[in-house]
Amino acid sequence: MTHNLRITTVTDAARARVATVRAAAAHGVPPLERVRLATALSARLRQCLTEGGTWTVVLGARAPAPEEDAGTLHVAVAPAGGTRDDGEPPWQVSVTCPEAGAPPDPVVPDDTALLAEALLGADEDTAVALGRLAEQEELVAFHREELHQTNQGVLALHADLDAAWRAQREAFAAERAARTEAEEARRRLRFLADASALLTTSLNHEEILRRLPDLLVPQYADRVDVWLFDHGDERLRSAPHPAAAVLAARTGRPQYAADHPGDLPDVDDQPPSALNPGRPLLCVPLLARRAPLGVLTLSPPGARWDPDDAVMLIELARRASVALDNARRFEHNRDIAETLQRALLTDLPTTPGLRLAARYLPATHGLNIGGDWYDAFRQPDGSLITVIGDVTGHGLHAAVMMSQLRTALRAYAVDGGSPGRLLTRLHVFLHHLQPDLFATAVIARFSPDDPTVTWAAAGHPPPVLRLPDGRVRVLDAKPGAMLGIPLRQEIEDHTVRLSPGATLALYTDGLVERRARGIDPGIDRLAAALEAFDPAGLDTDLDGSADRILGPLLSDSERDDDVCLLLCHIDRAAGGEPGRVPAGADHPR
Repeated sequence: MTHNLRITTVTDAARARVATVRAAAAHGVPPLERVRLATALSARLRQCLTEGGTWTVVLGARAPAPEEDAGTLHVAVAPAGGTRDDGEPPWQVSVTCPEAGAPPDPVVPDDTALLAEALLGADEDTAVALGRLAEQEELVAFHREELHQTNQGVLALHADLDAAWRAQREAFAAERAARTEAEEARRRLRFLADASALLTTSLNHEEILRRLPDLLVPQYADRVDVWLFDHGDERLRSAPHPAAAVLAARTGRPQYAADHPGDLPDVDDQPPSALNPGRPLLCVPLLARRAPLGVLTLSPPGARWDPDDAVMLIELARRASVALDNARRFEHNRDIAETLQRALLTDLPTTPGLRLAARYLPATHGLNIGGDWYDAFRQPDGSLITVIGDVTGHGLHAAVMMSQLRTALRAYAVDGGSPGRLLTRLHVFLHHLQPDLFATAVIARFSPDDPTVTWAAAGHPPPVLRLPDGRVRVLDAKPGAMLGIPLRQEIEDHTVRLSPGATLALYTDGLVERRARGIDPGIDRLAAALEAFDPAGLDTDLDGSADRILGPLLSDSERDDDVCLLLCHIDRAAGGEPGRVPAGADHPR
């Protein structure tokens, strides 16, 4: 059903508004929607009255269809003629009607009370709308507070995440720095260990001085200078040295000379060196156990040193000092031992009918001085004693003990006695003199007017005899035990007949023993070397024969033990008895 309301005055507009609100209420339109509808219609009617003329309000309602839940209330405002001059379409609005009530009479009487009642009713709808608005405002305020709290939580969460990210980044940076520092420390320790091993493997102080620059340049130093206080080169001793090096030598503390502070741990800062002001210098004293050896002066590979590198260099200098001191001590002891051994290895006596040749080669490792010795001398009865022996160990102590045994043997031989008796007395002497030191020896005695030789051995490799016809015998009769062991023993004598042209070889185990092959193959090689000689060569050149024996037996250049060889050759041309001295001849010592 549709109703048209004519509007020309304000009163007509008010009646149209009242009629629309009453129709909306009758059709169950909610108050809030009624307020919106009335407000929109009032605004449109006010605009129409402003424009002037006659207007028509069309008010229609449509009942809901069977398949629909609600109907529709339709309101339109248009000029009374039907269309506007400007061609704009009429204003209209539709609202849903939940209920299909009986529409009231759209014509509102001209009654003041009715209009007032309509006004009050409009205020009720407005109050309802305002109440709903207040609820919405409270709800908005509640959600705004929740949103604010949520935002604060999000901001706090972002702040926590940012702090966690920063902490994690700092932790990663600290971990990287720690890993880098650990790698640098590992590198320095590895370098220090390798350099120390390289320095301490040499017992030659000149070699150590040559190795230091190779180790440090160019990674840790641009230049390396070593000032040794007692260096043999006069030019190095008289060369000018930086003031910081002199101060390091005087105080025993490392010094850093540069135009800027070094900030190095346990290092004193000094002004730049007058010898080279533009180059920083690190002067480290080389301190030995008794007295300072010198000063190591380094210049950095760059502008300055890393403090940890400087600490490592100071430690390396300390280890180099120990290596130099050990090398100096070793060289000093070696010189003493070599002097002592040269004094003990005297010339061999000359005896008609008996020719002697001896060779001594020190070991190529260690002190090069051992306890091997040989000797030949006469007893009062005219017999010639030849001996070769080996004191356990190397170095000065072994050389001193060898000297004492040699002197004791000569003293015992004055009283006479066979080789076995002499070795027995040496055994007792050594056991009481040095209970923890042992020796081996073999003694052969050549007597005048006797074509035999008497020999005895104590823990020593057996003598090897070359017969005049070239055949070779190993005199492997049972020897005595080593000299000096805690055992009471009487060492036996053995005899063997010698003919002109025969050669008896006495030697130490360094000639025939090798770690990988033992001693027996070496004795076989010695026997083969003796057997291969031309008899004429032994008669004419016994010294050369000794050298030719050593050649094939010592083919390797590295020897862990000393080598001693003594050849006793019965002269074939003499045709007499070995050891005989013609009347009136001198008796060599």
